Formats: sequence, structure tokens, C-alpha cells
Amino acid sequence: MLSNEATRASTPAFNPVVPGLTMLRDVFANLYYAFSPDQPQGPWVLIDAGLPGSADKIRRHAEELFGADNAPAAILLTHGHFDHVGALDGLLEAWPGVPVYAHQLELPYLTGVSSYPPPDPTVGCGMMAYLSFAYPKHPYDFRPRVQALPADGSVPGLPGWRWVHTPGHSFGHVSFFREHDKVLVAGDAFTTVFAESGCGTYTQKQEVHGPPAYFTPDWDAARASVELLARMEPEVAATGHGIPMHGTTLRDQLADLAARFDEVARPRKGRYVPQPATADAGGVRSVPPPVVKPWLAGLAVAGVAVGAVALVWAGNEKKKRRPKALKDQEGKSSRKEDSPSRAWYRDNPAEQRASGPDWQYRRPGAYTDQPNQPQSSGSSYADRQYSDQRSRKIETQYP
Repeated sequence: MLSNEATRASTPAFNPVVPGLTMLRDVFANLYYAFSPDQPQGPWVLIDAGLPGSADKIRRHAEELFGADNAPAAILLTHGHFDHVGALDGLLEAWPGVPVYAHQLELPYLTGVSSYPPPDPTVGCGMMAYLSFAYPKHPYDFRPRVQALPADGSVPGLPGWRWVHTPGHSFGHVSFFREHDKVLVAGDAFTTVFAESGCGTYTQKQEVHGPPAYFTPDWDAARASVELLARMEPEVAATGHGIPMHGTTLRDQLADLAARFDEVARPRKGRYVPQPATADAGGVRSVPPPVVKPWLAGLAVAGVAVGAVALVWAGNEKKKRRPKALKDQEGKSSRKEDSPSRAWYRDNPAEQRASGPDWQYRRPGAYTDQPNQPQSSGSSYADRQYSDQRSRKIETQYP
């Protein structure tokens, strides 16, 4: 049952959206099983391919819907970011002969030709954005299985659907639209969750937002795509991130996003805000220079502070491990000092005899130049223990 007030807690990860469309939430990214409502056992297609390592999970749920040994007629990609094609290698291995379709302008990133523009953590707004510098942006190579979508807008394996070019989040991003009941699979052209926020991503609170800002290299194109989808007035929107929404609430929030896109979706600052990245059929052609923001300096200062705390803690731990006998020995010294390297003979002077201090026998065995000489009866246990401790320190200082 569709709702506009759902959360992660109230919505199963594997859940029907409308007849002929079932969603699987793969941690934080969605993929969809699409089929004709009149033929629930197939043929069927998979829209997007989730995160790396998800192939077995995707196949298992496909078997629940369509039975064993029932491969899809095709795999359709809204775009090629890592959270939408991560499991594709494993799926293609399990389903030999299944074709993959994407927009012509997306093919360079799916055939090993070009990397995507770098993610932009400087857009801020939440943990998912700040961590984006670590997200994969390398190209995948799915040749010879991947090919361009039909130029006439038809969707392989899905009669009654058409694809719409919705660039901005990526250059070849597409959305899929079932016209008779206005069901939209929007990919990341817009989302129904605050995708930049770690908290929003975890709770999955429903609300219409722009595309994930940290991976969007062309904000003018992204705005035009949202305006196009708003004019289509979808009844249901199933997006790449967030729980599907429907009805008047969806259309009102989507229309508001289109009308105030630059105010509510476009970041105030960021690498691609004043100037987009550019690309053509061969891949990326230019990217603007990176933006250096104060939070980077803050991270550096925080790193230095954490390092200093770690050094102090390590020093304290080292002091706690000093042997009790050594502390007792230092306490007996008439000239107490904190340094553990104080000369042994200053705290434990040799007994005076007629012939003077017995230096050659009083020196600790670890340092003596005469190892065969007998140990003096005046040598104390504390002397020998201190000497042995010093020896161990020196031996472990320079492994």
C-alpha cells in the first residue's frame, strides 16, 4: 500500500509499489523489478542493479517473484553510478545472454572509456555528501552486453513504457514512464528522501528533493529535467533513493521543487554550481577546478588534535607500565629525578673499601667489560633488576 508518510521502519526493503512494479531497497539505493501486470510470472526486466556485492540478493528476490531459472528479458539502467550498477558483473555472469541498455551518452562510463566527473563533497548538507570523496567514480566495462536504448523512446521488454532523457545528475541519465497510469521510475533525477543526509538516508523519511548533490555535475540540466518530469504529472514516483510517493502530495512537492529548484535544490556553493562539467559521446571533456572550503582546514586541525591526544594517551599508558621495582628504586634515591635513564651508580653508590670503589665488579652484567668476573656481594637485587630492565628497553627500542 502506497503512503506518503512511510519510513524505513514501516516499509519492507522488498515491497510491491504498484501492479507490475516491485522495489528492492539495497541499503540506501533502490532497484526495481518491472513486468506486465497481466503476466506476473514474466517476461520481466530489471531496472538498475544496486550496490556491489548484491547480485545474490537481487537474484533471490527475482526467484521469489518469477520462479527459478527465469532470467530477465533485459536490464535497464537509469545511469551508471556505482550504487546503480554495482552488482551488474555478478548478474551478467549468472544470466548469460541478457542485454543491458542505457542512454547513448552514458555508454562511455559503462564501456571503460571514461570516468565520471569527481564527486563534490563541498556541497555539504550531510554525512553522505561529506563521504562522497571516497565513492567510486571509475568507469565500468560491460562490453559487449551493454548497448544504447532505442532512439524511438521505446523500452526493451516493457511494452507501454517509454524512456525520457533527464540529464543533470549524469549526462546520459534517463527516467522510465508508464503512460496509461502515469507511473514514473525517476532514477536520481529527483529523490524522495534527503539523500545528502546520513540521518535522512537511515530513516527514509518521505519528501521530494533534488538529485543527490554530491554526484550532480550539471545543475542547469538537472533543473530542466525536474521541470520536465513535473509537467508529466506522475501519479506514482519510484526513485533511486527514498520510498515511492504518490498522488497530490507527490505532484505538489514536485511542482514546488521545479518552481524553486535554484533555491531549495541547487547548493549555495560547490564545484559544479557556477560552472558544469562537460561531456560528449566520448565521455567527460572538462571539469571545473575543485573548491577548497574552510571545513577542509577544520578537518586538518581536528586531525592534528586527535594525533596530539593519541600521543598523550600513549605516554600515560607507558608510564603506567613502568615496573614497580623501578619506582621503588627511584623513591629511595637521595637525589630523586623522573628520568628512567639516570645513571645507576648515582642512586646506588658503591661501598667504600680500602682500595676504593669496586667499579669493575659493581657495574651491571649487561654493561660490564669483564663478564667472567664474579659479582660482588655488595651488588643489590635492585641494581641487577634495574640493569636488566634497561637492557630490555634498549633491545626493544630498535627492533
